[in-house]
Amino acid sequence: MTETLSPDEHARVTEAIRNAEDKTAGEIYCVVARSSDSYFFPAAFMLALAMLAVGLVIAFLLEYWWYDLKMHVFVAAQLLAFATALLVLFLFPRLRIWLVPRRLKYRHAHANAVKQFLARNVHITTARTGVLLFVSLAERYAEIVADAGINQKVPQETWDGVVTQLVEGAREGRLADGFVGAIETVGVLLSTHFPVGEDDINELDDHLVEI
Repeated sequence: MTETLSPDEHARVTEAIRNAEDKTAGEIYCVVARSSDSYFFPAAFMLALAMLAVGLVIAFLLEYWWYDLKMHVFVAAQLLAFATALLVLFLFPRLRIWLVPRRLKYRHAHANAVKQFLARNVHITTARTGVLLFVSLAERYAEIVADAGINQKVPQETWDGVVTQLVEGAREGRLADGFVGAIETVGVLLSTHFPVGEDDINELDDHLVEI
């Protein structure tokens, strides 16, 4: 699987995480997903609704123009058109995302962010100070998932600012820069509330994961 970020960019992100965690007892974990769902079934559902609406319009026009088309021929034509559309969706996965409503895309991306937060054990740090930086590229979605220990000390507006850094970096084709900037900001927040102690241990891997 070809990686989204180059080895040098991965190294930059890793270095940024280590530098940030040198000053805090908190933990930072980064995940970038190409997509948070295959979207085949949501896209097929939206396509079916659209084709049904178009079919009704065509049926009305045929009736209006007194054009005699047998029912079984009309139904067969609809089924063939739908089967062809499904084949196109199957062969060209990148088309699917354009047929899915934004709210549903964001819902899937948010669910994936929470899933990664749990799957990567960001939620089991000693002081509940784990912070996940998550980006899902296909949905153009970014989110910060922070554990209870740090989340209760930082207002939502501050987290929103970190998300903006991630989004702007991805939008401008500077995804690594976006992550590095966000990591530095999160590192300052963590060090302010949870400075590094003498007995501090590194509880999570210091790298960015691509899925």
